[in-house]
Amino acid sequence: MIDKNQLIFYLIIAIIILVILLRNSWKANSNLRFSKKSQSVKYGKAIENFMPFMESYPYNYNNFRFLGNPIDGIQFNENEIIFMEFKGGSSQLSEKQRNIKELIKDKKVYWEEFRI
Repeated sequence: MIDKNQLIFYLIIAIIILVILLRNSWKANSNLRFSKKSQSVKYGKAIENFMPFMESYPYNYNNFRFLGNPIDGIQFNENEIIFMEFKGGSSQLSEKQRNIKELIKDKKVYWEEFRI
């Protein structure tokens, strides 16, 4: 027969093992979520390099110039200049990108020449 002290000891050991297993499981799930998100970012970065060459791109790709960060690029048309950000799926603008969008909407975009 198991006495009360042994039972308590075995219960504590079982609880410790359960906590360790749950903690490891949580870490694995967390790493998997991070990995999936990281993979999505890598996929998005790769795809955005081809966006101007897609049939559905509404402008002449020859007039597009990549910047990469914080916006993807600039489209130079005859009568306009368009700042372009390519997004896919449910991705959203970063805070920096939203700020740039607001600056453009508020017409706080200027031309400046710097000579050496």
